[in-house]
Amino acid sequence: MPKIDIEAAPLRVGSDYPAPHDAPCRDRRRRALGDAVGLTQFGVNLMRLPPGSWTSQRHWHTAEDEFTWVLEGEVVLVEDEGEAILRAGDCAGFKSGVADGHHFQNRSDREAVLLEIGSRRPEADTCAYSDIDMVARAGEAGYRRRDGTPY
Repeated sequence: MPKIDIEAAPLRVGSDYPAPHDAPCRDRRRRALGDAVGLTQFGVNLMRLPPGSWTSQRHWHTAEDEFTWVLEGEVVLVEDEGEAILRAGDCAGFKSGVADGHHFQNRSDREAVLLEIGSRRPEADTCAYSDIDMVARAGEAGYRRRDGTPY
């Protein structure tokens, strides 16, 4: 089992959301730990979330499960039912097909570190964004408005 050099794992800063939806996520830093060792059935990411940043726009998946564990700091989980504070040691999970838009916001004054684990089923998964006119359709690259027009 290969040990992962975290600093050498693929790094993605910000998001590929179209403007202006990318703004709250511009400073997030995600290391693709699963990609570093060639995992294909599920993804594992180490997310560093500076103060004021969001992990994503609020969303839910039709065919991918998600699990997030807070390793350091504090974040606010925002979902359809309201908000909850999660601190180091807390975790949350989201079952595929449950239309409960969710994301994490760092409203604190220090960086938060999260471990994200999720299914990899892009050919079957559609991602719907709860608060904005955007979807990512199964098997397609990029984003569309709900009426199907591309961004």
